[in-house]
Amino acid sequence: MKKTVFTLLLAIGSVVYGDTITNRLINYAEFQKIVNASAAERESHRLTEAQFIQAMADKKVVLLDARSTGKYQLRHIRGATNLQFTDFTAETLAKIIPDKGTKILIYCNNNFLGSLVSFASKAPSASLNVATYTSLKSYGYTNIYELGPLLDVRKTDIPFAGTEVK
Repeated sequence: MKKTVFTLLLAIGSVVYGDTITNRLINYAEFQKIVNASAAERESHRLTEAQFIQAMADKKVVLLDARSTGKYQLRHIRGATNLQFTDFTAETLAKIIPDKGTKILIYCNNNFLGSLVSFASKAPSASLNVATYTSLKSYGYTNIYELGPLLDVRKTDIPFAGTEVK
């Protein structure tokens, strides 16, 4: 019992006095730095529907869908390449986008209404576009553009493919 109380007090003391748990593979301060440094650029790289469609026509562009494979198979923008966000590593990204200066177009669930399963909305602060943009920046990609508006899948001019598309 005395050992348990001592261990508990030691743990509380560590938290109170600012001892940190180090892990060289997790760096929240660097994440914050990337978010803050790229905020203005990200905003200027958000595209309208028409701008996004025009950008898709460029054969050198990579249209990246970072949603789950299951959601991608149901409905995705025609021509998109799927790499689940949880599978982002330097190696997996390099297979799809070897040149870090390549123009990359991203979109997510929160860009579309009218497809409740394949494009299930997330909390606005948890939008996959936000995480994808920051993660790509973390891996050194420099030319990232994002679909900005919220569009109805039944009314948009953006073409879709997948098993739920009629």
